[in-house]
Amino acid sequence: MSALPTPPRSPAPPQRPRPARPPVRRGRARWATRVATSLSVAVLAAAGIGHAVVTGLDSDINRIDPFKDMKNRPERGHGMNVLLVGTDGRDRITPEEKEKYRLGGAPCHCTDTVMIVHLSEDRRRASIVSLPRDSYAETPAHVDQTTGKRHGPHPVKLNAAYAEGGPRLTVRTVENMTHVKIDHYLEVDFTSFMKTVDVIGGVRICTARPLKDSYTGLDLPAGTHALNGGQALQYVRSRHIDGAADLGRMQRQQRFLAALIAQATSSGVLLNPVRFRDVTQAVLGSVRADKGFGTDELIDLGRAMRAFSPSSSEFTTVPIGKMGYAVKGIGSTLKWDEKKAGRLFRTLRDDKPLAPHRVRSRALRVDVAPQQIRVQVENGTMTAGLGGRVDSGLAATGFRTTRAPVNAQDRSARRTVVLYDPRWDRSAKSLAAALPGSELRAVPGRGPLMKVIAGADFTEVRKVRAEDPTQGEFDAVTGDQVVCP
Repeated sequence: MSALPTPPRSPAPPQRPRPARPPVRRGRARWATRVATSLSVAVLAAAGIGHAVVTGLDSDINRIDPFKDMKNRPERGHGMNVLLVGTDGRDRITPEEKEKYRLGGAPCHCTDTVMIVHLSEDRRRASIVSLPRDSYAETPAHVDQTTGKRHGPHPVKLNAAYAEGGPRLTVRTVENMTHVKIDHYLEVDFTSFMKTVDVIGGVRICTARPLKDSYTGLDLPAGTHALNGGQALQYVRSRHIDGAADLGRMQRQQRFLAALIAQATSSGVLLNPVRFRDVTQAVLGSVRADKGFGTDELIDLGRAMRAFSPSSSEFTTVPIGKMGYAVKGIGSTLKWDEKKAGRLFRTLRDDKPLAPHRVRSRALRVDVAPQQIRVQVENGTMTAGLGGRVDSGLAATGFRTTRAPVNAQDRSARRTVVLYDPRWDRSAKSLAAALPGSELRAVPGRGPLMKVIAGADFTEVRKVRAEDPTQGEFDAVTGDQVVCP
């Protein structure tokens, strides 16, 4: 084929004289160009890899449609709301794991855990609200997914909504109770829970007192523990540790989530696209989620959590108005405090924090709050003013001292001693924790007033705080207050 003729060129415009420019420093110009080019390539590459490594992962998720044919839903607020549901599914757990972690028995096919996870509009805060499974609830009209029978609105325990109508009825029931519009639904069973913990390398949990539950096999002495997936499942399932029952279990679940966020954000998982993909792939293969929870949402969530820290998360439980609220045909339920719960969910819809911001305390965690412990201080030495120093130090930490220290009869004490009635042994241990090196000495019949005899070994009063640091109108707690120091 012959070449096309070249069109005639237009006459060049007359040249205007250019102002003189300063000489260019070629080394700096080339360096700046290289840096700009490298940064551009790095940003584009990171963005491309970030999308590439998670593209296709959403195909591993078992999809459901919990929002199908839903009408008269609450208005959308600010931020994003995810209904996180934990079921007792255990079909894919090995016989050895079932025996080791006490997971025998038939599942009830109901929700073991129900939480609303609210991500703020700016993606800088996560607010988690636990909804007790035994909450008194009223379901909308629906068709029973097991029997096919049509039901009108009727009262149930919240966890029974899943057994009757699955995810769809669970979402409808929660929305009717809270007036919070649910944007996404995520369902986790025992298997996916254990995988999540194991794939990020375990989770560190601290407890100020021993935790033992013969039903789940949980047996943790006081201290710090690194839990694997099975042990973590025992920790969040246990509800026979003390009289707090399910409410105490929800507090442990919240502490666990705070520790999980701390581990995920500090281990580099979210900063490494390939590792983020591997973790996500391992977890998502055993969860169920709505159709709208896909690749873009995963990337958005991963990027948001890169800036997260334990203080970015806050936890609370919906306020309870009446414990043991009896309902015919259902049994004992938990009745919400309608006014307080209404304010809580309005705050969530308005995308406002639930917990007032407070700088994390380095205080040692103890079982009993100092504000509940009465103390009389005695100076057991010849050092003038020692009793006053100990009294003031304990009072500043929150202990209810008499503010009137006296001299002991024997003023040759080498070691600081805490005298206590054995019936108040937990309070005594909390007091002794504030006095490093002190000796505990039981005195039956002494009563609730503790006595501290300051010895020559006294150096300081250590700050302590109760294990339950709830605060604010909604008794919310931030993650940095409940993770291990």
